[in-house]
Order: sequence, then structure tokens, then C-alpha cells
Amino acid sequence: MLRSLSIRDFVIVDRLELEFSPGFTVLTGETGAGKSILIDALALVLGERADAVVVRSGAERAEVGAEFDAGGSETLAGWLKANDLAGDGNALLMRRVIESSGRSRGFINGRAATAAQLREAGESLVDIHGQHQHQSLLRPAVQRELLDAYGGLADAAKAVAGRHRAWQQRRESRISFENNAAAFAAEREQLEWQVRELEALKLGADEWPELTAEHSRLAHAARLLESAQLGVDAIAEGEGSSLAQLNAVLGRLNNLVDFDPRLKEMLELLEPARIQLQEAAHALRRYGERLDLDPRRLREVEQRLDSVHGAARKYRVAPEALPAKLADAKARLREMGEGGDGEALRRLEEDAHAAYMTEAKKLSAGRKKAAKKLSDQVTQAMQDLAMAGGQFEAALNAAAEAAAYGLENVEFLVSAHKGMPPQPLAKVASGGELSRLSLAVQAVTSRVAQVPTLIFDEVDAGIGGRVAEIVGTMLKQLGGRHQVMCITHLPQVAATADQQWQVSKTTANGKVSSRVTVLDRSQRVEEIARMLGGVRITETTRKHAAEMLKGSDS
Repeated sequence: MLRSLSIRDFVIVDRLELEFSPGFTVLTGETGAGKSILIDALALVLGERADAVVVRSGAERAEVGAEFDAGGSETLAGWLKANDLAGDGNALLMRRVIESSGRSRGFINGRAATAAQLREAGESLVDIHGQHQHQSLLRPAVQRELLDAYGGLADAAKAVAGRHRAWQQRRESRISFENNAAAFAAEREQLEWQVRELEALKLGADEWPELTAEHSRLAHAARLLESAQLGVDAIAEGEGSSLAQLNAVLGRLNNLVDFDPRLKEMLELLEPARIQLQEAAHALRRYGERLDLDPRRLREVEQRLDSVHGAARKYRVAPEALPAKLADAKARLREMGEGGDGEALRRLEEDAHAAYMTEAKKLSAGRKKAAKKLSDQVTQAMQDLAMAGGQFEAALNAAAEAAAYGLENVEFLVSAHKGMPPQPLAKVASGGELSRLSLAVQAVTSRVAQVPTLIFDEVDAGIGGRVAEIVGTMLKQLGGRHQVMCITHLPQVAATADQQWQVSKTTANGKVSSRVTVLDRSQRVEEIARMLGGVRITETTRKHAAEMLKGSDS
């Protein structure tokens, strides 16, 4: 819902800060006081076309800011995140600045946003019904979505869209195969040849590092053996070996330790060294015994290395990457799978199309029932809104081709008067009629409508008396489920509101300004009395106004 609206130097508004409440709010005031300017300002921050003429005379720029509670819309939250425009918590801040030069800038949650992005966000937040461009009810997609939501068909519509995507993917695969059959066959043949060659190589995932280590060992076996023997000789077996000399030192010191106990500390340091030298000599002997001088095995390993190196050069990868190359080739072949068979692709496409048609026909049947019910209920509501004899029809027209949204286009048709054939909503409805039709549709579908804030302008055009009371009652009921605002000249409508704001003009220093006053109970009586009696307000009109307010509370 809309929490607040801030307006600076916009047309005849110099400074205005408004806080909004849930429920049904009416804006009243003399003609020309600037009631529609508030809606124009809100429409501007919701992405409507900007023009330098909206900048207040003498000001450098006009600025409009709005804060919304957007916590109830997962769709909007996802859109904000996808566009890197998400804010903190549920608050959504939108701002529009129009320079006197005509340049316009938009912001969402403090980040720069285009007018198109403002409009996209606004479509999930506010619907303005009247002589304004921001009217979702005129958009075919919205009409279809509204009918689906009304009929409880949202999940069925998603299923149809999913089946359509699967069908189109199969279709594209088949067309791609037919258009590129030769290239496809060549690629598959090449991959099959690669798989055969790499499988014949039989290079294991860990074989390459083991192979290179074994080759290094075999190639240097003689030097390794010689070095190991030299080590054994130097440590333990050669003349004057380290171990022999250390044993001699230890024996001499052991004979002298009784004469000087301090030698015991040196003996304790040398004894571990003797043990380690013995173990090192033993390890070198075992190493030399296991070391194999095998020229035949060396030749085998070198041949294996040559084969692997040759394959690596051929496929332009590192030797250790050859197993991954084989896995990729196999995966691509599996991916191509039945793609090498045009007939199989056609069968898959036909199966996907049949699955789509099954779901689409179910959706069509559901839409047919929902369209009949919606048409009857909105037509009935029209009779109560000074459109006697009028008729509303949610028409289902066969689509030129099967689409992601189903087999039919949804189009709202209306005949405002008895005997006139139904025509598209945008072509036959005047501003006042369109606003009342919107009210009728919203009242009927209010339980499923997704937009939280509804604004009605000129909803009372050409009506009065009992019809005005019905309009007021419908708006109040709608306000139980949505935040509803309405500009009205009718006291019957104003009396039903939960809140009433008075818009008035003042003049200071030769400049006209518009201001808004939130009316309390007594002020509402005065304003409704003015709406009843005009310039001259009598006690009778005040009494009548009080009775109207009291009646709306019951």
C-alpha cells in the first residue's frame, strides 16, 4: 500500500507531505483546487511521461517521492532483486525529479532507475482508474491474468506456459537438426571417432602422474642404485664409515663416564644419532634391493608416454586432461542422442505438443466457465452504476497460434447501453464510464486482485442520488480488501469513506498554491454540507450531512 507522498514545486503545489492510511479515502474540494494534481503527481512517480510544464513557475525542478509497503508481493520483490533495486525490509521508495529544462530522473530505493523501470514497479503497486494512461484494465495481458485469477486458474496457466516452453524446445531441436543435418552428422561422426580412439588409449584418471613417476625412476635406476650403495658404504659398510667412527667414540666415552659424569649428557645426545644412522643404512639397503634395473619395462613406459603425448598434441590438451576430453565427448554424444534421428525428434515434438494441448484445453474449459460467471456478475454490477441495459463480456477469441498463455486471447467487451453490440473496452468507454466499469470489475474480482492500491478518478461522472450511494458503498467494501482512494464531487460517496481529505487553493504573494487538509468528524460535516448546498450552508444541510455520515457508519 501507499504510505506517503511528498510533492515539491509541482504545478500549483509548492510543498506537500501526505501520510496515507488503509481503507477508503476520498479527496474532495472545489473544482480547480488541484485534486487531480495529486493523482498526476503519483502517476509521474509511477513512470508516466514527464514534461517541463509540471515544474512550478519560478522553480528549478519539480520533485515527487512516494513510499510503499511492498511486503505482500513476491513478484515485485523478485523483480527488484533481479534489477538490483531491492531496498531494506518491505519499504519501497520511488522518486522522480523533473528539471525546468525538461530533463527527468527516476530513483527506486535510492538507485537510479529508468521511466520504464518505474512503470514496471508501479504496475504491481497502484492502479489508477480514470482518464489517465496508467490503467491496467485496458491491457490485454492484465485482462487475461485477471480472468485466470478470478477463475482460480493461475496454476493451470503456469502449467500451460511450462508445456509450451517444452514443446518449443523440442520444435527448435527438430528444426535445428533439419537445417543443419550435414553438420550435425559430421560432428557426431567426429565425436564417435574421438571416443573410439581415446577409449583405445585407456588412459586412467590417475595414470599420467604415476606413469611419469615410474619413467623417471626407471630412467635413472642405475644412478639411484649407485647412490644408494654409496650411502650405505658411507654410513655403515665402508672403511671409516660414519657408524664405525661413532661407535668408536661412544665406546671411548662409555669407558670414561665413571671419571666424569658430565660425559653422560653427551652420550645421551649421541646415542639417538647412532640409532638413526643404523636405520638410514637399513632403509638404503632395502631401497637398493627393491630398485629394478629393467630396460624392457623402461621401453614399455617410454612407448606409453609417446602414445599419450601424441594424443595430447592431437587434441591440443595437456596429457592429464585426456580423460576429461573423453568424458566430454561421451557427454556430447549423449546430449545429441536422439538428435541424430530426425524421425525421433519429430516424435518427441509431437509428444510435447500433445502434452501442451492437453493442459491448454483444460485451461480453456476453465476460462470458459470463469468468463461466463465474470460477465454475468460485472453486467449485474453495471445495472447499479447508472449503466442500465449495459452489458459486459469477457470474450474468448481463438488465438492465431497456440501461445504460452493458451489457445485463446481474452478481451473485455462492453456495451454501455441496451441494444448496442459489445465493443472493446478501450474503444467505447468514456472516462467516467471506464472508471465505473473498473469499479464494477474490481468489486467483483476484489478477492483475487493483486494490486494493493486502487485510485478512482471521475467515478461519479454523470451519476447522482441512489447510484451515488451504491458507488460509495462499493468503494467502501473494496476498501476492506485494498487501499482505495477516490476523487469525488458527490456527498453520497464522500460520506461512505473511512477518511476524507479536503483539497483547497490559497494565494500568497501573487502565487496560487494547493494544500490538503485531513478532516476530522466536524470538518467532514462542514465539507459534505458544502458539497450538498454549495456556497450557502444552512443548518439543514449540516444536519443532512451529519445524518449521511452517521448512516455510513452503521
